[in-house]
Amino acid sequence: MALKTTPEAPLPVGEVSRLIGGWIDRLGAVWVEGQITQLSRRPGAGVVFLTLRDPSYDISVSVTCYRQVFDAVADVVGEGARVLVLAKPEWYAPRGQLSLRAAEIRPVGVGDLLVRLERLKKSLAAEGLFAPERKKPLPFLPQLIGLVCGRASAAERDVLENARHRWPAVRFEVRNVPVQGVHAVPQVVGAVRELDGIEGVDVIIVARGGGSVEDLLPFSDEQLVRAVAACHTPVVSAIGHEPDSPLLDLVADLRASTPTDAAKKVVPDVGEELERVGMLRDRARRCARALLEREERGLAHALARPAMEDPHRMLDERADHVASLTGRSRRTLGHLLDRADSELAHTHARVVALSPAATLRRGYAVLQRSDGHVVRDPGEVTEGEALRARVADGEFTVKVGE
Repeated sequence: MALKTTPEAPLPVGEVSRLIGGWIDRLGAVWVEGQITQLSRRPGAGVVFLTLRDPSYDISVSVTCYRQVFDAVADVVGEGARVLVLAKPEWYAPRGQLSLRAAEIRPVGVGDLLVRLERLKKSLAAEGLFAPERKKPLPFLPQLIGLVCGRASAAERDVLENARHRWPAVRFEVRNVPVQGVHAVPQVVGAVRELDGIEGVDVIIVARGGGSVEDLLPFSDEQLVRAVAACHTPVVSAIGHEPDSPLLDLVADLRASTPTDAAKKVVPDVGEELERVGMLRDRARRCARALLEREERGLAHALARPAMEDPHRMLDERADHVASLTGRSRRTLGHLLDRADSELAHTHARVVALSPAATLRRGYAVLQRSDGHVVRDPGEVTEGEALRARVADGEFTVKVGE
């Protein structure tokens, strides 16, 4: 439970230290993993002192153990080695220092490291950090390149010399950091984040020469992988040689087999580009020339046609044809009109011959009663009835006699 203190009733330093020691004693023995950064084995001393550091964070803790505990692994464990330690936390009250009292030390073998890396690889892949669609394309001609590498290293020299040989105008923003050991991860992560925040940096190269599996472990650290995945600037991984494949290769936007290969993939060769421009220019010129020649041949062929040599010839031929068709249509129409006129005359003659008026002209008359009905039978009329007689030149009234 939290202690209740006031300015009037504070705790003495010794009491605070004693309470902290009591709390730490209740923690019990724990298994701790880390990397040995300092090792002190004084001749004749019964206790070995070492410092255990977390490679991913800037945190260290002191460890003590009896000589016989360390001698069991002294042949395979040294500074820089990763170890598992079964230790009990101890609080040294007079100085207020925390340390671990180791009861057993086990070296972490390469096989164990590879198993852990494979487990971490599957976990990060499940999150989609290695997905191809997350990869960002590299600029064709970067103006400013960020480079993270060891100080005065062969990797730095290979990248700078090859890049400037290919494109002399390229500029670099170099960050020299440890590329192995306990300080590598936080400093590499800090350098990558710093370069990613600089406006104008077009691409970041993380480079290092070859090494053992243990030497390349910082470039498989989860913290570094997530930092690279969060970058807005394209990142190129150039770690080790062709067989080496840290997790940084999977999350980076481009993997280069060596630092030299990284320079070749990031920076175009000015000579090759000039040659390519020349080839494209020649190809364009040949294509344009071939197009012009083809069009000239087509134009000459078109001009050689009879229609182009005598443009009115076709019109004259068509005019004769139109005149012929016009005369033929007129003749045909005349025949049709003549035949129609003849048929009309015959029809008119028949109509005239059969018309009632023609009959009346021949001396016939038509008798009609007062209601207009034509008399066809003597029985239809009565004596003294007035009838209307219609002849060719007019009509008159008659009465019916006996």
